[in-house]
This record gives sequence, structure tokens and C-alpha cells, in this order.
Amino acid sequence: MSDRVTIALANGVADVRFNRADKLNALDQAQFEGIVAAIDTLGTMKGVRCVVLSGEGRGFCAGVDLDGLASNPALRDLMPRTHGEANLFQQIAWGWRTLPVPVIAAVHGFAFGAGFQMMLGADIRIAAPDAQLSMMEARWGLAPDVAGIALMRGLVRDDIAREITYTARKMSGTEAQALGIVTHVDADPRARAMKLAAEIAANSPQAIRAGKRLLNMTAEASAADILLAESEEQQILLDSAGHHETVAAAREKRAPVFED
Repeated sequence: MSDRVTIALANGVADVRFNRADKLNALDQAQFEGIVAAIDTLGTMKGVRCVVLSGEGRGFCAGVDLDGLASNPALRDLMPRTHGEANLFQQIAWGWRTLPVPVIAAVHGFAFGAGFQMMLGADIRIAAPDAQLSMMEARWGLAPDVAGIALMRGLVRDDIAREITYTARKMSGTEAQALGIVTHVDADPRARAMKLAAEIAANSPQAIRAGKRLLNMTAEASAADILLAESEEQQILLDSAGHHETVAAAREKRAPVFED
């Protein structure tokens, strides 16, 4: 694990923080690897009963750092399942779902694109009322590919999921709660999350883990099928002629993903 993600454990609660505040915790290769390493560490760490996930600085996570990943060779082939059912990029979100203990995301500032999808990986999501949230990939000519579709099913109606995916529009924490994406809104989401985590950690850890295993079960298409399908769709888009020129043109028309 790198210094990009910090973990502090006290009284059964792991306080996990994204630590790239100067870039609004935007995701470059080191950040992806740091988050996956943190998930692996938490999966074997003794004494963890609940996890609180948050970002240092002005936001939770502003999404992918496009400049930092533009020349990443890993983007040339998304198909290998490097982490069980998922690839590296999906694991930063899917890994929180499969972690055996509950995860609470405390969201302030921004949760865009991959940051939004990572938030969906938590069991419970607490956001500031004025937080800005968006499934933003369509703005860059991409499909959601950080496990967001697999994670969003069951949270919101199908038509709502389609609208926010197709439009890539921003919504406030308050609207996201009304839609069912966010569990609670609070002016201090991290404090609220830490309090809730303490309540969870006070219960039987065996019972809580059993409850999460049951809640993760689904009668729908397997997560593996959805994760593989989204990689296939994204791979086609990335391999298509002129894709990089399309992204560049989109970036000229819009503010960077991590700006207000």
C-alpha cells in the first residue's frame, strides 16, 4: 500500500482516507493500486468490524485523472480478470462490496465518474447536501466501467439508473438521497459515518458479516457477467478509431472533471 491511501484502526472502525488532496483524489495508476492494496489489507486486518471511506481535502474523489492515465498500457486490454471477477479498475469499487465487513462512504465535495462508482461500492452512503455527484463517463465518450452498473442495480429504479448514466448530469447529495443513491445527507458526512460505524462495530462481528453475505446475494445476472460485459463495451470504445481525438475535443468543451 502507498501513502495515497491511509488507514487508521480504532475500536473496530477502520478510518480509510484517499490522500491525493491536491488533485481532489483523482485516480491515476498509483491511486488505483493504492486503493486496491488498502482493500486487500483490510480483508486480512484483525479487529476490523466496519470501514469508513472518505477523501482528504475538498472532495471524495473527482474521478479518473485523464492526463495521468492517458498513456497507461493497462487501458489497452481491460478483459483479463486480475482480481477475481473484476479487473484492477473495477476492483476499486467492487472490492468494497466484497469486503467481508460493512463499508460506509462519507462523501463531500465531489464524487464524479469512477469516484461516484466507488461510492456505490459501499454498503451505506452518507453525503453532504451540497456534494456534487455524477456518473460522468458519457461526457468523455466512455461507458461506466468501474463496476457502477453492477453496484447500482437494486439501489434505484431502472429508468433512473439509465437517466443518470445517459445524461452524465451532476446531482446534489440531497437529490441523490431522494433518488435512493445516497442513504443519508449530513452537513458533516464523515462525523455521521464514524458515529454509525461505531454503532455497527458494537454488534456481533460474526452476525454483521453473515448479514452482509446474505445481503450481497442476488437472483439476477451474476456480477461476473456484468463486470465482464462492461469491460467488453469499454474495450470496444477505447479501441475505436478516433476515440482519443473525441475525448480531447470533449475536454476542450468542458471544464476538467475535478473543477467546480
